[in-house]
Amino acid sequence: MFHLVKAYFRFLLHSTNQHGVHSPFVYGLVTRCFYDRRKYASYALLKEYRRSLLKDKRAIKVKDFGAGSKVFTSEVRKLSKMAKTAGISPKRARLLNRLVRYLEADTAMELGTSLGLGTAAMAAGNKIKVTTIEGCPQTALIASEKFKEFRLRNIQLMVGKFQELLVENGKWKEGSGERKEEKNSKFKIPNSNSTKNSQLTTDNSKPTTDNRQPTTHNSELRTQNNDLIYVDGNHQKEATLSYFEKLLPTVHNDSVMIFDDIHWSKGMEEAWEEIKAHPKVKVSIDTFQWGLVFFRREQEKEHFVIRV
Repeated sequence: MFHLVKAYFRFLLHSTNQHGVHSPFVYGLVTRCFYDRRKYASYALLKEYRRSLLKDKRAIKVKDFGAGSKVFTSEVRKLSKMAKTAGISPKRARLLNRLVRYLEADTAMELGTSLGLGTAAMAAGNKIKVTTIEGCPQTALIASEKFKEFRLRNIQLMVGKFQELLVENGKWKEGSGERKEEKNSKFKIPNSNSTKNSQLTTDNSKPTTDNRQPTTHNSELRTQNNDLIYVDGNHQKEATLSYFEKLLPTVHNDSVMIFDDIHWSKGMEEAWEEIKAHPKVKVSIDTFQWGLVFFRREQEKEHFVIRV
């Protein structure tokens, strides 16, 4: 906690708003996306999605493959508390929703589904196909229930360790995804209809989205270019750098990678510095909670610290 407080004060000393930005691309991003105060219809769905988790009294056993939690001391965790303390905040969820829309992203990859709050933020009201990976089967089961409950049909959820599903060239491990589910149940989402105490509902009064049905298949996944990559899983230096390197071949000139909790620890700050310094990264933005990197070859390399 002391590290985060120190890091936040450093961030405040160096941060600026749109008035300190001279890059036309970043200025437009900040003024028309970061600081967009319009109330989009998708926000109602995100609010209801969060509210349904906050009211959920169930507890699950969480298998954590990352750096652990600074909030929870036990593997058994209440869904309501997970949604309140460990998920993406409402403000960040709305920002992520706007980013997808502003950047006109068609495909997204997420490492670390958790309860699906961030996944829903990308999918709600946007014409995007989201592939998301969660390591904990029980957590993934809850996310799967919620995606169905809120009719978020443009999400493909995969269960497994990140390093087992991704290989060195940014491609998917042979046989992962749909065909892998037939052979190995650890990559399969449990059947929520047969799960004890499942509270899946299909109340037609819920906010809806007209997103398209997912059609992604194995061969597409292994060669897919990603418009947006959201890394919110293992908050450790080595793991973060590994994901960056493995996913780098799947980005293009207009892609963005978003890394969560870049000031979580000294190791995460070191990972963020290495990512910023990578020769393919042209624009980097530190918003304290997130680090965003762009690969626009037409731009000079530049770093920004922006308050959102």
